Amino acid sequence: MSNDFYGYLRRMKYIKRWSLMHSTLDENDMEHTMEVTVIAHALALIGNKKFNKSYDVNTVLTYALYHECSEVITGDLPTPVKYFNREINTAYKDLELLACKKLLASLDEDLKGEYEKYLLPDKESDEWKIVKFADRIAAYVKCIDEVNAGNKEFNKAHQSTAKDVNSIDSQEVKYFIENILPAFTKSLDELD
Repeated sequence: MSNDFYGYLRRMKYIKRWSLMHSTLDENDMEHTMEVTVIAHALALIGNKKFNKSYDVNTVLTYALYHECSEVITGDLPTPVKYFNREINTAYKDLELLACKKLLASLDEDLKGEYEKYLLPDKESDEWKIVKFADRIAAYVKCIDEVNAGNKEFNKAHQSTAKDVNSIDSQEVKYFIENILPAFTKSLDELD
């Protein structure tokens, strides 16, 4: 077994996000994954410490770390295409599943089980929901950055992601938006 899994993951830096839009700063899956992981970690800790939740923080972190790994095989399908209709969305989810299974097959047998629970997560779990919230917040942050840089290309995306994020029914998300998100728009000189 060649353990190509790790070589595949290293290629996340080549998967460009927001490919149908002009960006002032390109973003790749590896960068996006780091941001989602940091946000998901914060949301889980906020939930546990401020709202007496019982998120498994290690599961949240690991789900976040691998939440985009299928894209090293599928590429990043732009949101308007991915959600154009139910058939496309279902087909893409099937493709993502096949990609994750291909990645798992590239591991030694004794490691496969350790990764399977994260590459094929329990999508009904609270931990997965936290990661999906973090993913949406990260998209919103990207839109904020682009609009603040004067990129009108992101105006509509900014409006729709703001609406989406603000509609999330989660104490952790609301706390994050009110208390942490404002720091994402500060320059280095403005940070305390």
